[in-house]
Amino acid sequence: MTETGAKGPDELRRQIERTRGELGNPVEELAEKMDVKGRARARAADLRDKAGAMTVQLRSTAAQAGHTVQERAAKAGHQVQERATKAGHQVQERATKAGHQVQERAAKAGHQVQDRALKAGHTAQETTAGTGRSLEHTAAHTVPWPAGPVVRAALRHPRPAMVIVAAVVAVVVVSWRYPKR
Repeated sequence: MTETGAKGPDELRRQIERTRGELGNPVEELAEKMDVKGRARARAADLRDKAGAMTVQLRSTAAQAGHTVQERAAKAGHQVQERATKAGHQVQERATKAGHQVQERAAKAGHQVQDRALKAGHTAQETTAGTGRSLEHTAAHTVPWPAGPVVRAALRHPRPAMVIVAAVVAVVVVSWRYPKR
């Protein structure tokens, strides 16, 4: 306010209005500072806005953490599944190998029994050849009734009989060697 005096009533009115305008601003500021309820409302609104923003941020973080946990669990599940599949294949390979070994052993035992039966048959033929009687005649008179017809049939058809005997012996050997548990 550099002007000290007014040159007329109009100018005085303008100075008064200007002074009122200049004094009105600090008064409004002081009134705002003195309005405790208004300041409290404004502060509460600010805190609500901050709480809402934090809620949104926390929800987003929780959702992201849930997705991360879900991805890790899926990855771990796939790894376990792969390991189980691999272990299953290994067990299957070992079982197949063991089955082949059992089969080979049974075949070998069957062949051994068949060879022994052939040798026994040849020995029996040689023995009966020396006495002059046929092997069938000897079996008919010396082998008891339930086994006699079977022995005579085996003497008439030696190859099928040897195969049957070899198979029976193989089954007995395998069942004795590998009993059920």
